Amino acid sequence: MSYFYILDSISQEKARMQYCSYYQAHVPREHCWFLTATIRSYEHMAFDRTLDKEHSIFEFFVPEAMEPLFLQVMARFEKEGIIKDLKKFPNRLMV
Repeated sequence: MSYFYILDSISQEKARMQYCSYYQAHVPREHCWFLTATIRSYEHMAFDRTLDKEHSIFEFFVPEAMEPLFLQVMARFEKEGIIKDLKKFPNRLMV
């Protein structure tokens, strides 16, 4: 086994560990701008984008260290009706 093969397999394992948690939620159209502005005001909390414009489904990529804060904010948003059906899925970029 070569030295470069070992380094490459270690690098691949580290890359897999660095993928973010992945969530999806329905966001009523009237709340899209508010949600996006709020998410982006928290530096590095999550990356959001529209996954399905027709059904107003957003996806969120959340760094592991920011997941507790993200879930607190999303719980409040669900309570206020800003988002619905927040669900965690396997990161679709890894599939």
